[in-house]
Amino acid sequence: MDHYNTLGVSRDASADEIKKAYRKLAMQHHPDKGGDVAKFQEITTAYETLSDTDKRFQYDNPQARPQFDGGGMPGGFGFNVNGFDIDSLFNQVFGQTMHQARQPQRPTYRTRVSVSLLDAYTGADHFLQTSTPSGTKLITIKVPKGVETGNQVRYENVIDDGTLLVDFIVLPDLRFDRRGSDLYTNLSISILDLIVGTTVEIDTINGKKLQININPKTQPYQQIRVPGYGMPTHNGQYGDQILLLKPFIPDNVSDEVIDSIKRNQTNQKD
Repeated sequence: MDHYNTLGVSRDASADEIKKAYRKLAMQHHPDKGGDVAKFQEITTAYETLSDTDKRFQYDNPQARPQFDGGGMPGGFGFNVNGFDIDSLFNQVFGQTMHQARQPQRPTYRTRVSVSLLDAYTGADHFLQTSTPSGTKLITIKVPKGVETGNQVRYENVIDDGTLLVDFIVLPDLRFDRRGSDLYTNLSISILDLIVGTTVEIDTINGKKLQININPKTQPYQQIRVPGYGMPTHNGQYGDQILLLKPFIPDNVSDEVIDSIKRNQTNQKD
């Protein structure tokens, strides 16, 4: 499977081009809109790979991947300087007592986890299958509320009494465009409603429906801020939901309305 072909972008596509292509395809093939689950997963996998700098580099340069022992984790390394094995040298000088005095090191594992924007909002549980020297295990981790792409979270004692480092990727959402702790969403509204004023109902990420007043003579493309309905922040607060008013002209505008607008324009010129 060629991830570039899946998203319909060139191999030198920018991060913005990859994101736009994903959002368009995800909207077309999302299961909630009747799309095929397998196709949607294929699109998501391609985006997860190409949107991450490290993953994309490894995908484009498969021979550049480092080779590790021990189930994909770095292991079996010794310290060697200018041809001398330091471990061996210490053994010869100090004997085995030094090794016996060493405390066993806690194993550290690292992985990437992709979550939805809603999971990042609620802080949902996430099931993760991971490989360890003792075999494959299914573990559960708690997604931190407000987590962002690029955040790394440390989990202790969730796997073989070791440390698990998780690098999070928050997938794009079909309804909301996240910018920091704020959530932007488009609101289609009749140009006539902008002129005379109206009340509209909006959906929030937490499932609430809010009634928002639009004042008369509101300008097109104005932003309306709804405080407290954005993403949670590290200090327990919440960002805002921001509505971008995108006007349209209704198909059923009557001749009387058109004549009234014309008369108003004429009066303004006079």
